[in-house]
Amino acid sequence: MNTNWLDYTLLTLVIIGAINWGLIGLFDFNLVTFIFGEGTLTKIVYILVGIAGLINIGLLIKDIDIK
Repeated sequence: MNTNWLDYTLLTLVIIGAINWGLIGLFDFNLVTFIFGEGTLTKIVYILVGIAGLINIGLLIKDIDIK
């Protein structure tokens, strides 16, 4: 499997999203909103994490050999 910088970047975004959801679930603390405040930048972060998650679905199944 050849992993490039984009794959690592997307995976990092997904991990950030997972940590944020864990903090929300455990402590009712939203790290993204804490760092970026309420506004456009926070929405951009959420959009990027969502896109990264969708693309990572493709990474998950790209090496499956369908016969």
